[in-house]
Amino acid sequence: MKPSPAVLRTARRRYVVVTLLFWLPIGLGFGTAVLLFTERGLGLAAVAACFAAHSVTAAVLELPTGGLSDVLGRRPVLAAAGLLNTAALTLQAVVASPAMLAVSMALMGAGRALSSGPAEAWYVDTVQAHGGPEADLRTGLAHGGTAASVGLGAGSLVGGTLPLLIGLGPDLGSWLARVTGGAVVPMSVPRLTGAAVAVVFVLYVLSALREPPRAPSTLRGVLRGVPATVLDGVRLGAREVTVRRVLLSAAAAGVGLAAMELLLPVRAAGVTGALESGALAYSLVGCAGFALAGCGSALAPLTARWTRSGERAVLAGLGVSACGLVLLGVTALSVSPLAIGVALVGYGLFYLGLGSAGPNENELLHRRVTSAQRATALSVQSLALQVTAGLSGIVLGAVPAGAGPWLLAGAAVLCGALLWVRRPMAVSVAQPEGKGGEAVVQTRG
Repeated sequence: MKPSPAVLRTARRRYVVVTLLFWLPIGLGFGTAVLLFTERGLGLAAVAACFAAHSVTAAVLELPTGGLSDVLGRRPVLAAAGLLNTAALTLQAVVASPAMLAVSMALMGAGRALSSGPAEAWYVDTVQAHGGPEADLRTGLAHGGTAASVGLGAGSLVGGTLPLLIGLGPDLGSWLARVTGGAVVPMSVPRLTGAAVAVVFVLYVLSALREPPRAPSTLRGVLRGVPATVLDGVRLGAREVTVRRVLLSAAAAGVGLAAMELLLPVRAAGVTGALESGALAYSLVGCAGFALAGCGSALAPLTARWTRSGERAVLAGLGVSACGLVLLGVTALSVSPLAIGVALVGYGLFYLGLGSAGPNENELLHRRVTSAQRATALSVQSLALQVTAGLSGIVLGAVPAGAGPWLLAGAAVLCGALLWVRRPMAVSVAQPEGKGGEAVVQTRG
């Protein structure tokens, strides 16, 4: 099949725009979530419960929603994710009840589960339909990773700045509270802005992500097809070597991310000497992390060319991330300028390496799954990361403070990298079905 460059470029551009529009509202609320909830009168325990509602909902729905995308289609599932995010962000902006805030976080968790995989699956399906099974996937996946990082980073900067800008000049914060009966406060504005962007996301998905016609689905067919698709995806991860390596690498990355989210805020406060200044420092460093992850994603195709294979590119990326965690570990007990500088280098290496490894991992994953399993496989990958991050956070929190938690996380990421040291002699590559209804299998040395 001769590739169609114009169609491939259009698919790549639409995938990038969809990814950016999805993550931008999430970024807008990144730095103000805890502050908004505490301003509504919630204690830290109640805030933690709200966030737990998000995590539990996302984890429980991760696999079923991936199967739903494979059975029902990418576009309706993505649109539903955008609608749930719109409702969740709007609720968070205007309600003060702890129960309703927990409901809003659960809705956002459901939206996160629905969004995990369909956009990327749509892009890969489109590229392979118009460019053939061997069409380049890595470049588009890298651009998508960069778009996600840009959305999170830009959103966190804008979201953190909006409440401050509202406080300048005329007292817009008091005016907002007065005209809305106290429902909208300055900390609400980033979420209302995010809800508006989420509406744009839904409209773009419905208008731009065209799919081939599917057979009409009945409720009974969907309920029967989703569990079967999920089970097939889990079985694929158990029996296919490369898919299993991708899932284990995602789990290893989850340990590293848990270390960053758990240990870095406390470390930032220790360096600055106060919780408030530590929170500001963490927000700035977090934005830099998103930017570096985006740079790593952009470098993924170049890394694959340098290392001469996607497998070795994943090895290199995760190896760099592990080195970054080690640097954070060896400097954990010092606040000298040299130690802080080395720690910042380690932080940058972690996100740069993780960003570089991601598109190369996913390119390998997509070569080994069919369209009927694609979103489910991505959901299994996402679930592996989320569950491991949650469990490892408990373990890392129990380890005495200092170098230990960082080095333990570094060892886990290094184990994920070492999975890719040896390339298998032969692996099967699942492609779209051939004439006899059998999958075309190619052998790679």
